[in-house]
Amino acid sequence: MSRFWSELVANLSPYVPGEQPRMRNLVKLNTNENPYPPSPAVQQALDSFTVDQLRRYPQPTADPLRHRLAELHEVAMENIVVTHGGDEALRLALTTFVEPGSTFGMLEPSYSLYPVLADIQGAVIVRGELDDDWELPRDFAHQMNEAGVNLCCIVNPHAPSGTLLDVDRISRLASDMNGVLLVDEAYVDFVDPALRHDLVRLIDAFDNLLLLRTFSKGYSLAGLRLGYLLGSANLIDPILTKTRDSYNIDGISQRLGAAAVADQAYAEETWRRVRAARRILRDN
Repeated sequence: MSRFWSELVANLSPYVPGEQPRMRNLVKLNTNENPYPPSPAVQQALDSFTVDQLRRYPQPTADPLRHRLAELHEVAMENIVVTHGGDEALRLALTTFVEPGSTFGMLEPSYSLYPVLADIQGAVIVRGELDDDWELPRDFAHQMNEAGVNLCCIVNPHAPSGTLLDVDRISRLASDMNGVLLVDEAYVDFVDPALRHDLVRLIDAFDNLLLLRTFSKGYSLAGLRLGYLLGSANLIDPILTKTRDSYNIDGISQRLGAAAVADQAYAEETWRRVRAARRILRDN
């Protein structure tokens, strides 16, 4: 350990990424990657990108991609910030809403990166526990409020259990929370569409609600590192204009992300196939 390390970094327990084995004919499930390739439109967009275009900086706030996403979710561009993967979205939320020494809330078990990012920010971590049925405790908002939590992250659908909190439950939780509630929807694309589950309409009702989305799972673009946050303009603006790195999304990623979003028919078919395979695995 170098004498130049800060005490915080010296005591930090780092996040350990999932193993990427090189064995052939291996069914790889450890990092929840989509088994199907991205849309052919993504390949076409990549083929159309010339190296000469790399001379220039990309559009600073990924506006063409934000516009596509705004159309998809039927919100304003001011409700969206594009990030370098969902992980940057989490880091930006912590940087923006949690001062060093203040409190961050989460559930156990949950995404193991949450406490690492909170430790890097110098936050105090408050952990709530799921009950025996993998359900959210009824007094969870009270627990977080009593601890003075500034930002709380929950995964929905939950990983690893798959438990889904419906719109009414998330609505009550956002209403009861004093701090910012970030709902990590990394796996939301695989929710049965018959449930008509859509939290996006809640961002107009609650000024403390952020939704995290990623291209890694639903769009088969884990290698691209692309994600975004949805929320009220008052939550998105400081992330977009103050805490986000300049040019955080490169030009290639912006182009490929827009192509993936434009081909919803292809994406939805892969989601259907994943759900079908999930039922087979569950029933056998």
